[in-house]
Amino acid sequence: MKIAIVQVRGLATVSNKVRDTMKCLSLGSANNCAVVEDTPANMGMIQAVKDFVTYGPISDDFFAKIVEARGREFLAPTSDRKGKYRKGAFFDFNGKNYHKRFTLNPPQKGFERKGIKTPFTMGGALGNRGEAIEQLIVRML
Repeated sequence: MKIAIVQVRGLATVSNKVRDTMKCLSLGSANNCAVVEDTPANMGMIQAVKDFVTYGPISDDFFAKIVEARGREFLAPTSDRKGKYRKGAFFDFNGKNYHKRFTLNPPQKGFERKGIKTPFTMGGALGNRGEAIEQLIVRML
């Protein structure tokens, strides 16, 4: 299963720990999306940045739709001069290499009513939104 993570808030006044975790998740500015595997390590990183992102599980068909709509092909070499493989810079999908980060538009009709500083369970935009993440990403494509 895959987890889609959408960065909702900027990183102007955050700690270095949060900033480094965002970098590990391939996020860097608002309205960026990254898709990661559902592993305990990734879920721990998501919990560390839950006050700046919204996330939820997506299906493989929806992942293919995101890659088709917003995927940028990774054109740099996949290994360095010494033959070492460049892990973490890209992912392979249908025989092509793509960047891990997807740049999205702001959502049509905005985020939820209470804004980007309130959890999703209280009517805001942050944190785990479950299956509703697909609806948000469709509004952002």
